[in-house]
Amino acid sequence: MKVAFLVAPEGVEQVELTDPWQAVRDAGGTPRLVSTKPGRIQAFDHLDKADTFEVDQVVKDATVEEYDALVLPGGVANPDFLRLDKAAVAFARGFFDAGKPVAAICHAPWTLVEADVVRGRTLTSWPSLHTDITNAGGTWVDEQVKVCTDGPNALITSRRPDDLKAFREAFLEEFAKTTKGSAR
Repeated sequence: MKVAFLVAPEGVEQVELTDPWQAVRDAGGTPRLVSTKPGRIQAFDHLDKADTFEVDQVVKDATVEEYDALVLPGGVANPDFLRLDKAAVAFARGFFDAGKPVAAICHAPWTLVEADVVRGRTLTSWPSLHTDITNAGGTWVDEQVKVCTDGPNALITSRRPDDLKAFREAFLEEFAKTTKGSAR
């Protein structure tokens, strides 16, 4: 299982990157850090700078075919930067077009709103995205984790760092289904 973690050069919530990353590794998968620029990304602990992480691949050079699944970590600034990058938005949309699972936590669904892939889907997020998701044609729910299969792929979403345990369990289950050949 090869999983793309799409993040902006700065603004990702560190625990929403590192916890799912470790879960993929622990499950025997290969996580890869994909960003809009080469070098290192700057993670944050809420509004404070945290660690930096080496980028494995620039999104303009990445293809959906290389990966089995996509994880979109949150952070307030991270998805806001991503949704302004056409290659990042197209990369995220490509997982839906290919029927591959996508997991997004906290503010990350902003990128999915920009990619126009939430229409007809039910998802959760940080509460402030409720109106954006609804306006984009999605149904927002206030749940710890939501797995939506009413579309071309599995969409796994969670609200906040406190939901990480449920988030990783849900996305690992859905990712395993896809890598075993039962993609939706």
